[in-house]
Amino acid sequence: MPLKFELCPGRMIGGNNPCFIIAEIGQNHQGDIEIAKKMIKMAKDCGADCAKFQKSELEFKFSKKHKRHLEFSHEQYSELQQYALLHLFLSCVFKMAVEFLHELNVPFFKVGYGDTNNFPYLKKTAQKGHPMVVSSGMQSMETMHRVYETVKEHNQNFCILQCTSAYPLEPEDVNLRVIMEYQKEFPDIPIVYSGHESGISFTVGAVALGAKVVKRHVTLDKTWKGSDHAASLEPAELAELVRSIRIVEKALGTGVKRMLPCEVPCHDKLGKSVVAKTAIPKGTELTLDMLSVKVAEPKGIAPEDIFQLVGKKVTIDIEEDESITEDAVDSYGKKAKA
Repeated sequence: MPLKFELCPGRMIGGNNPCFIIAEIGQNHQGDIEIAKKMIKMAKDCGADCAKFQKSELEFKFSKKHKRHLEFSHEQYSELQQYALLHLFLSCVFKMAVEFLHELNVPFFKVGYGDTNNFPYLKKTAQKGHPMVVSSGMQSMETMHRVYETVKEHNQNFCILQCTSAYPLEPEDVNLRVIMEYQKEFPDIPIVYSGHESGISFTVGAVALGAKVVKRHVTLDKTWKGSDHAASLEPAELAELVRSIRIVEKALGTGVKRMLPCEVPCHDKLGKSVVAKTAIPKGTELTLDMLSVKVAEPKGIAPEDIFQLVGKKVTIDIEEDESITEDAVDSYGKKAKA
């Protein structure tokens, strides 16, 4: 059973817990804090578990002119955190932002694919002690083993995220089977999925394969300027994704194969029994050529037990096509109970 841990206050992931759904706002707020608040509310109304933003310390990541109009100040992020009441708020971690986010006490850290193989930074982030979600976009399995060992040394509560770093993502590049490979390679941590595709089908498929967290970009309008909007879900799509994931989780079941209560009416109508192929006089020792399997009333011995009847004697006369019941076979019921 994969490791379970608390990703957000009161919200466990892994094991049989419901999939944790992250609505990635990123920088789709267009640099407007009121739009950001509307997006947080939208994510919550659609049933997502968390709204996520990107927090970069731009002087350590980009040139001075790059996307500064999309970056909120520390004070604005604090305002958004208060608005989201902590349990819905997450800010993505990039180089140097880890210190601010640690002070802000966000529920967990997300390490973006651009810093996954930045091992000094990865170690520093792990040492902060917050739960972590680590992307594997643009990385190899060899690198992800190093990532696993680096984080595990300092922090037990983390998961690895299958991701292909392309916008929008084409079906042939999604590679959902990597989720199963990660489950084999890292059986003691939850495996999660981040999708940059259009639509929701691949993300629902990831949950069916065992993803314990999913992350999708969201927007209020796909026509807005910016490369992320085209690969984002609008409110109706996000709501449908949440609904579909919850349905799939129900459909996954327990993994225990047995006749379910819902199958009883069908079994009562169509379930077969062992019947007499010909008339069988009392005291006859049964052979296989005396027996057949048919839908019959009353229900008799189950077909899977037909071979157990061979060599046993019947205690009553049995007519052709009549069900062979346990009490009609010498010692059958006693041995079955024993």
